[in-house]
Amino acid sequence: MTQRAPLRVAVIGTGKMGADHVRRIEEVISGARVSAVVDVDAERAKAVAARVDGCTAYTDAATALAAADVDAVLIASSGPAHEAALLAALERDLPVLCEKPLTPDPASALRVLEAERKLGHRRVQVGFMRRYDAEYMKLKSLLETGQLGRPLMVHNRHRNAASPPFFTSDMLVSDSVAHETDVTRWLLGQEITAVTVLRPRPSANAPEDLQDPQFVVFETDGGAVVDVEIFVNCGFGYQVQAEVVCERGTARIGDGHAMVTNMAGRWGGTISQDFIDRFADAYDRELQAWVDATRRGEVTGPGTWDGYAAAAVCEAGVRALNEGGRVEVELVERPPLY
Repeated sequence: MTQRAPLRVAVIGTGKMGADHVRRIEEVISGARVSAVVDVDAERAKAVAARVDGCTAYTDAATALAAADVDAVLIASSGPAHEAALLAALERDLPVLCEKPLTPDPASALRVLEAERKLGHRRVQVGFMRRYDAEYMKLKSLLETGQLGRPLMVHNRHRNAASPPFFTSDMLVSDSVAHETDVTRWLLGQEITAVTVLRPRPSANAPEDLQDPQFVVFETDGGAVVDVEIFVNCGFGYQVQAEVVCERGTARIGDGHAMVTNMAGRWGGTISQDFIDRFADAYDRELQAWVDATRRGEVTGPGTWDGYAAAAVCEAGVRALNEGGRVEVELVERPPLY
């Protein structure tokens, strides 16, 4: 049997996330190789490309996507640059894995959705990697059995050791709670209809003028209530936890008790320090699933509609943070393709 050629992937964005994906494609998963990397920083792109045999560095995404040795695209650039790269890929009918956010706002997400809809088939998978985390997958499977009854509430905790210097109060919702937005929709199979954001007094460890922590409340069209504690300067590590409260029981993930040690009068474990460490296996699983599906000519996983819905919820959340009160989420009618 003739072995199939690997999927040739162009990676757009070679920062922390993009460079890690290049490593993942080349060293961890199977069925793909990196044929091109793109970054506005030419030297950074060249440095990443130099570590991969047969990889070409570009500073312009459209030029890279026109190359004969590009079969698919992985977008890991900053959110504001996603729309142009997505539209360029869709114009060439190329499969795409786009890191979240799909785009930073629902209006631009709808433009991408419309471009994909005109093709008549899905091409875009959005990088909501929690759907590929072993604990979240187990929780999803349990809920689908119905053993616990209908979900009534979900409690989420999302903590970072420290926020990057560019982080704003709005970004706690648009960049961090975006993950809980997608997880809520996926776990419950419901759309989020309204958002309220409460503002506890800021932590003394938060940078000046950063509203951190925040307490976000979602309402869903299935009648569930979901809360998210987002605290991006907790100081001790990176934690993501979730508990679903159902009619006949509860289920909780994210306690991080895979190994507990006892030594020198102490017991305990370790706490991840960043998302790449905590969700390393999820990223591996996500990329392998994307490559496998793409080679079969399919698109699986969260798509353009999911990216658009998350953007709409986050937009409502930012309004709730800045204006106060309860803000309803505005969604267009879901097109048949999705």
